[in-house]
Amino acid sequence: MLAGIVSLVVAILGTPVAIRVLAARGYGQLIRDDGPTTHQTKRGTPTMGGAVIIIAVVCGFLVAHLTRGIAFSASGLLVMLLLVGLGLVGFLDDYIKISKQRSLGLRSGAKMAGQISIAVLFAILALEFPDGRGLTPASPAISLLRDTPVVLPAAGFVVWALMMVAATSNAVNLVDGLDGLATGASLLVFGAYTVIGVWQFNQSCTTAPGPSCYEVRDPLDLAVVASAIVGACLGFLWWNASPAKIFMGDTGSLALGGAMAGLAILSRTELLLVLLAGLFVLVTLSVVVQVGWFKISGGKRLLRMAPLQHHFELKGWAEVTIVIRFWIISGMFVILGVGIFYAEWVATT
Repeated sequence: MLAGIVSLVVAILGTPVAIRVLAARGYGQLIRDDGPTTHQTKRGTPTMGGAVIIIAVVCGFLVAHLTRGIAFSASGLLVMLLLVGLGLVGFLDDYIKISKQRSLGLRSGAKMAGQISIAVLFAILALEFPDGRGLTPASPAISLLRDTPVVLPAAGFVVWALMMVAATSNAVNLVDGLDGLATGASLLVFGAYTVIGVWQFNQSCTTAPGPSCYEVRDPLDLAVVASAIVGACLGFLWWNASPAKIFMGDTGSLALGGAMAGLAILSRTELLLVLLAGLFVLVTLSVVVQVGWFKISGGKRLLRMAPLQHHFELKGWAEVTIVIRFWIISGMFVILGVGIFYAEWVATT
């Protein structure tokens, strides 16, 4: 709770400061000419607001530990590595877009190299630092609600973690197209991981041994990180909701997507993330289907525009309507995912 409250306060008070600073420097959003025409009114809105989210999360995480005298865990620090590291890659991408006044920032090769470097470092370190029980932050086994019998070799796990980090960070980036959409949907997913982390801590095999206990190294610290992200997103959403006064940019979307993957990997719920982040999966699939259909059909489009939210914009839906309905869809996926997580625990009790 302390981590969430501190990050909320930092975000809600720090965002207007960031808006003034970014606006004074002319760090405004560039708008694609081939996008919905309604987006042209957003040209010049301050971007790179994801930096505020990252700073708020770091503050919440630090205050929660330092004021309670609790040692930092390897798991919590690894998720923070993804959040800050990928946020830095996104920041460089945003900065180049603004300074060069072009819609593309980092070249695709450089951006991919940055994402790969952070993800690989995370994956390698996640298999280190065993605790007194021999548990490392991550497990080489692919997980659904717990570890499955499918165990990957170390190199295979690195590739698997890299795929997850790349998929989630790019998925959040695709959803981040309407005011408050990615922020609100992310908030719901991280809220689910706060609940999951607390539940796993209360049912840990160290404190509540039994057939349904969880073998997760640092579940409570994962909940602290997730709670801090919830608070930061909530505070940022105050200013990012329609009409947005600031956008998170790639700085925020890459950071939040990476943190999602990190929490899923370290809480042993990797495949459950597909359901919890169902909205992000749908939007990503809309792009894949659109591109695939365009190639197969010889230039025809299945959707008016991809990602999916822009298809509904071109159909005449109001932006606020799309955002709220997509939030509802995201909430339904989250409720279903948490429900399945709890039902599995009940079934094994």
